[in-house]
Amino acid sequence: MMVNETGAPLYLGIDTGGTYTDAVLWGDDIGIIAKAKSLTTRHDLAIGIAGAVDAVLASTAIRPAEIKLVSISTTLATNALVEGQGGRVGLVMVGFNRQDLSRDGLAKTLGSDPVVFCPGGHDVHGNPNELSLDNLEAALPVLAETVSGIAIAAYFAVRNPEHEVRIRDIVRERTGFPVTCSHELTSKLGGPRRALTTLLNARLVSMIGRLIDATEGFLGKRNITAPLMVVRGDGALVTAEFARTRPIETILSGPAASLVGARHLTGRDDAVVTDIGGTTTDIGILDGGRLRLDPEGAMIGGMRTMVEAIAIRTFGLGGDSEVRLDEHALTPSILLGPRRLVPLALAAMKHGDVIRKNLTRQRLSPTVNRLDGRFAVRVGVPERLASGLTATQTKLFQALSDIPVALDKLLTSTSQIATLDRLVARGLVQVIGFTPSDAAHALGRQDNWDSAAARLGAELFARKRDAQGNHVAEDAAGFARKVLHAVTRRSAEAVFETVFAEDGLDGEVSVAHPVVQRAVSRQEGIARLSIALDRPVVGLGASASLHYAELPALVGTECLVHEHADVANALGAVVGQVRMSATARVSQPEPGLYRVNSGEALDDYDSEAEAMDAAEMHVRRMSIDLAERAGADLPRIEIARDVDVAEIDGERSFIEARLVAMATGRPRIAS
Repeated sequence: MMVNETGAPLYLGIDTGGTYTDAVLWGDDIGIIAKAKSLTTRHDLAIGIAGAVDAVLASTAIRPAEIKLVSISTTLATNALVEGQGGRVGLVMVGFNRQDLSRDGLAKTLGSDPVVFCPGGHDVHGNPNELSLDNLEAALPVLAETVSGIAIAAYFAVRNPEHEVRIRDIVRERTGFPVTCSHELTSKLGGPRRALTTLLNARLVSMIGRLIDATEGFLGKRNITAPLMVVRGDGALVTAEFARTRPIETILSGPAASLVGARHLTGRDDAVVTDIGGTTTDIGILDGGRLRLDPEGAMIGGMRTMVEAIAIRTFGLGGDSEVRLDEHALTPSILLGPRRLVPLALAAMKHGDVIRKNLTRQRLSPTVNRLDGRFAVRVGVPERLASGLTATQTKLFQALSDIPVALDKLLTSTSQIATLDRLVARGLVQVIGFTPSDAAHALGRQDNWDSAAARLGAELFARKRDAQGNHVAEDAAGFARKVLHAVTRRSAEAVFETVFAEDGLDGEVSVAHPVVQRAVSRQEGIARLSIALDRPVVGLGASASLHYAELPALVGTECLVHEHADVANALGAVVGQVRMSATARVSQPEPGLYRVNSGEALDDYDSEAEAMDAAEMHVRRMSIDLAERAGADLPRIEIARDVDVAEIDGERSFIEARLVAMATGRPRIAS
């Protein structure tokens, strides 16, 4: 067993992915001491976290008191927004009207949640309009009984937040609800999108709060008293208490942690990082040692937010991707994803007799059924979550249990396939079938699960025929190899799709174009075409070494897969830094008057120099305060100035200035 002989502080990193929850124990001068994986339990993430952490602790002789910091990256916020989940909240819009709901997808996102409009807000210089709270006073008694939180967005609140602050204080006093104000989340203009971001944050407060409570409760039972940090979508760390109030900032937390981990593992400042998991592949860019951020704000579930997060592209490609055949192709063509299936080999670990018995029956049948190798099983969520089903859906759902049922026995008509798909979309049912993970097991390249079930699944696919009547593969091994090759090929295409977008070619150059396809394949011809990246690819994920071994030949550069690539996300959760920024603006509402707007302060000065000095003092103080609240130890401050001036009749004329202070530091650890 590993012992911490140096006495150096130890850090516990946790990542909850779509399929696995990873945990690593890491020390500054030691590196990774232990690592472990546990299946993610989506209905209660704390169960998967406990499995991974307990496995790490069991493999070492480390005492809980030696762990000085715990940090977690989570997909909870991202998945909740993509799936339309979250608490019911009330939105208070100050100075806006109902027509503003039609902008930036706000009405669609709001759905049936209540909205209250109040006259008020400010102009571009922070001058107030008259505030009326009559509508809010009338709505509060109903809101207190029907929602779990309140979101407030006021017109030009980023220039003067006084109306948001006043309403926040009233709502908190009357209801005790958690309240989110738009000026606390962003300093950017664009009222409807700022309101959308605030609304989404309010919906996530209780959900992230439950995760933090469960994690802290688990750590307490293990006598781990170290501070708990959470990874934000830009890769920075914040305290759990900070994340409770701004959970929206944890979207894309997992992919951000993977890029931080990739840089730490490889030491490369410039790289294309591709992280293949069970459900998806996430691809991002390291540029000069920094994570490249999305300048427009994070896009999640079709909603463009104002959250600063990494520029990431996500593809429905992973070890658990659905494997299908293109039935209309003249030659066999394998299609992957985007839907996730439970691999046959994994399902057989719990239901071996049922899975293998039905697969064998189907293999011995003289006829080929398109449903061969497919099963359905209930997810295990409470029965109450199955409310609102149609009669057809209810009948099919009641025919299922926690024991898998072969689809060729379950479904008696083509229309039932669509019914089953709707149950899957509701999160009530999972489909079991052949996946790239099964292909790896069938070839003996992985042995985590039941390889016999995987081989049976491959045999069922291999005996299918293409449009010309030929078998799609000579045998099970041949089909499995084709599946793994398809994963590598699609991974290369996803890399190029990402870099084309980063180079501003999105929409102009398509990976599907025959010229690009020929260049990727390195096909011979009179016109020799090639394509390559200017930096290495860093492959992450438990199956990276399997799927990316042949990637260099397709992308024209080296592919680095570190020995700890399987837990890069969990490592990134603990090696990152706390990083917080604060912004101040200096404007000139009228000649000779210079106004400083920073945070909740609004002050006027007689000269530009006085105003700029005051603004710098404000942002320095605010950034230090934010960084310390977020858990930074002795933060370093950098201040950038952007001054907009014009020359009129040969004279300099001040228009506006923007000052941004960035406070950075390692997180505080337990003493």
